[in-house]
Parts: sequence; structure tokens; C-alpha cells
Amino acid sequence: MSLDELRKKIDAIDEKLVELINERAQVVVEVGKLKQDSETPIYVPHREKAVLDKIAEINKGPLPDRALAAIWREIMSGSFFLERPLRIGYLGPKGSFSHNAAILKFGQSVDYEALADIRGIFEEVSKGHCDFGIVPVENSAGGGVRESLDAFVETDVMVCAEANMAIHHHLMANCPMAQIERIYSQPEIFAQCRNWLAATFKEAKTIPVASSSRAAQTAATETGSAAIAAAIAAEIYGLKILCQDIEDISNNITRFLIISKKDAQPSGDDKSIVLFSTAHRTGALVDVLNVFKQYDLNMTNIGSRPNKKREWEYYFFVDFLGHRLDGQVHKALAEAKQHCLQLSVLGSFPRSTTIM
Repeated sequence: MSLDELRKKIDAIDEKLVELINERAQVVVEVGKLKQDSETPIYVPHREKAVLDKIAEINKGPLPDRALAAIWREIMSGSFFLERPLRIGYLGPKGSFSHNAAILKFGQSVDYEALADIRGIFEEVSKGHCDFGIVPVENSAGGGVRESLDAFVETDVMVCAEANMAIHHHLMANCPMAQIERIYSQPEIFAQCRNWLAATFKEAKTIPVASSSRAAQTAATETGSAAIAAAIAAEIYGLKILCQDIEDISNNITRFLIISKKDAQPSGDDKSIVLFSTAHRTGALVDVLNVFKQYDLNMTNIGSRPNKKREWEYYFFVDFLGHRLDGQVHKALAEAKQHCLQLSVLGSFPRSTTIM
């Protein structure tokens, strides 16, 4: 077939796709009516997982599963808009890694609220001003995000989903590299680019700010200033990317948690997060962890934060596979609670096995 013939074939397929997508949308409208009558949430994480798993199962190529997942996320985003526009809080300003993760997770058809700090995201979700929030919780190179962990201790929100995003840092400015005197970014980002910065910049001053997008915003208004941020920030704030992928570890991934008033229903492949504190005595933490071992719960992460009210006492965060409604998990948590001063489930949700 000639090029023109192939293009006509694509045009004909596009017409059928538009018709089918809108036919799907009509069904979504009916689903939205039923959800309103029964007060069912608009975004249902276990249903999202089921849809994406089904798409991957029936995909015969040549498009990879990841490409189809991105297409279907946008289709689902449009569905949210038809049912009721969702409001998603993220760490702003626009162009932050959190903003990028939110778009990849929820698509272009929802409303976004840029917030000044991570604690503000928790507060807006807790008050009901945002339906959901997306917060970074750990980075494969930099470890846990303190602000997020502390906010879980001090608020009543829950985790309903998670998302993993590949992180690439770029140096951006509106001047040549030789004229850069100041570099703005988050402290965690400086840590993730430490070797590159030490080898490339010996004179420029590194200045920590609250977010990478704020760094880009500042660099765009100052002569001799640069920022380390995501590519989307350069596009939004009119900066030129001078050096790409300057992170020290190439497979740098940040895990984000989706927070809401409620967690998710079982999907068949779930993860839970618990928060607990123990008495200040020998072996107290081991007693709790032995319960997880006894009930064969696979722990995937453990972290801690100091108790701000009592010196030398800590809160512990443990991720493990399973849902809080599973019989084995329910028994394990009841027994573990006997060894704790406090134990609460921060949420159970579908496990993310892909990288955005």
C-alpha cells in the first residue's frame, strides 16, 4: 500500500476509535448516575487495577502494555470528568515532580490544586477540600521523605493507592553554564545529584527550596541562576535544559502515595501500611516484627520517625503484602497491637508493579 493509502486506513480506524470511546463514555454516564444514588466513590483503586490488568492481558502488541496503560488512564480521566470532576492536591507550583506524577496517575481531565507544602496536602484532603492528594513517600536513592511520614503521624488521612515514577533531573537556566552562580532545588535532589554537582560545579552556590518547580520559577527570574528540576518545569517556566539526566543513579524511582478519607477495597494483589509505636524496652520492636514473621506477612519496607512529644521514642512504618480485611492479616494486626503503645492501619491498597 502507498503512504496515502496507509494514512487513509489510519483515518478510518481513528473514526471507529472515536465512536467506540464515546460509546464507552455513554456507559460511564450511566455508571455515574448509579454511583450518585449509592454514594459510591468516583475513583475506585481496585477497579482501576482490574481495568489496567485486563488491558495488559488482552494486549497482543505491537504496542507495549505501558503505552496502552497511559492511553487508558486518560480515558479513565475523561470518565471522572463525566461522573464528577475530581480535585487532586499536589506539592506545587506547577512543574514539580509531584505535579508530573499526578498527571500520569489521574490524567488531564481532573482539577489540580497546587499546594505550598506536603502538610498542606494532608490538611486539604482531611478537610474534604481535595478528593485525593498525591505525596512522595520514598526515593530509591534518597530514602524516606520526612515531611510525608510526619504528616501521617499527625493527621487522619488514609492511603488508597500508590504510584512509582522514574525520576530524571535536569539542569536548566537561561544563561550559559559558565555564568551560573546559584543553583536552586530541593535538598533531596541535591543529594541525588551530589557527584555530578561536585564534578561540574565547584564555585556555584546550591540553595535549597521547598520544591523543584519553585526552583525553576526562581531561576527564570534571576540572572545567573539555574535550577535542577523535571523537564516539565523547563517547559512551563521558559528555561533551557543545559544538561539532562544528571542524577547519580540512573534507575532513580520515587514512590508516591495517593491519600484520601478512605483506603481501597481488596484487589487480590494488595499492600498495607501500618504505623505503630512501642514501649521503650529491650526487644519491643522485635516482638512486633516477629508477629509479622509468624503470620508469614512479607514486609516490603520499614522506616521510622522520632516521636516529637517523647524523647528517644519512635514511630515505625511497615509496609507488607496483603489487605487489612484478609483473615490472616486481621489476626496478625490484632496480635501485634498487644506489643504496641499504638498501632493504626494507614491503608490497604492495590500494589503497584509498574513504573510511570
